[in-house]
Amino acid sequence: MSLTLEDVRAAARRLGNRIHRTPVVACQSFDDACGHQVFFKCENLQRTGSFKIRGALNKLLALTAAERARGVVTFSSGNHGQAVALAARMVGTTAVIGMPKDVPAIKLESTRNYGAEVVFYDRMTDDRERLVGEIVERSGRVLVPPYDDPAIMGGQGTAALELLEDVPSLDVMLTPIGGGGLMAGCSTVTRALFPGVQVFGVETDSANDTYLSLRRGERVTIPRRPPSPTASGPRRRAR
Repeated sequence: MSLTLEDVRAAARRLGNRIHRTPVVACQSFDDACGHQVFFKCENLQRTGSFKIRGALNKLLALTAAERARGVVTFSSGNHGQAVALAARMVGTTAVIGMPKDVPAIKLESTRNYGAEVVFYDRMTDDRERLVGEIVERSGRVLVPPYDDPAIMGGQGTAALELLEDVPSLDVMLTPIGGGGLMAGCSTVTRALFPGVQVFGVETDSANDTYLSLRRGERVTIPRRPPSPTASGPRRRAR
């Protein structure tokens, strides 16, 4: 699976004005606290509230008319599901989203409001990929993965494309790592346009499967754990 700068630029052309070009902001008090000038790409102001619409919509726009007519399906604990639901509505197809039973109510409501059908699974006991695979086999719907897909990664990379157009003088880029789609897209863009910029992935120390995988030289999976009573839901690979 390979990804190029041209793939990301093609995604940007597809997305056009269908999504927001989110602002880049700075905070003097943050700069003072860390001793560096820092710029924030505000994807929290993106449609559906996260960068996920970039990849989801790019994937659906890249499908053939026949594929879109079959409908789409994915699994998600919130952000990706909302994005696929909205993207499906935007291109005129239907979506089924597999979501954990303990998904935050606001994300469930938003996904349904975009018009998607929700199928629940137990995150501790069910295999979400097998569940969605059965839906694909039974219904013929097209799977829209949360991260391991060139069209998804290309769409996510448009965030870095915009950022580097607005702030071309970066020394370091910090990008969150969940499933890896955002990091793949952003690092591809950054390495191609500004190879001298250092790129770092950021993940929580309690869900550092990427860090562990790189250290061991093989993919590491962290066992699922029940969500904290005070948390809105675990931030793991199925976002």
